[in-house]
Amino acid sequence: MARPKRSSKILETARQRLVGLKKITPAPNFGPSLKQSDYEVEITGYSDDQDGYNGDVAALDDRQNRLDARERGLGDWNRRILSAVEAQYGPDSSEYELVGGTRRSERKKPVRTKPTKGTPTT
Repeated sequence: MARPKRSSKILETARQRLVGLKKITPAPNFGPSLKQSDYEVEITGYSDDQDGYNGDVAALDDRQNRLDARERGLGDWNRRILSAVEAQYGPDSSEYELVGGTRRSERKKPVRTKPTKGTPTT
């Protein structure tokens, strides 16, 4: 499942405001601390950071997909190795147990429970 990419309503609002600011003629003067060029730099910087973050998320998703595929492959190898040892040495051998199998003689027999009196059986 892909991780959600980040989006920002604040960024979209800032972009729209900047477009509107650029249409005002003559360019407004808000004083030395609020310049249109600084506002544009801040918007661009945030946008670049967000794009970088979203790129990292996409790369992480891709890496997770590759890891999941390799894990499935490794699981298949595990099953095949256990089956090969069972075929060569038998299901009740010490070798089968060494590679993680449960020897046939060590498996518990299933126990059937008797229904109690007064309980209907179906």
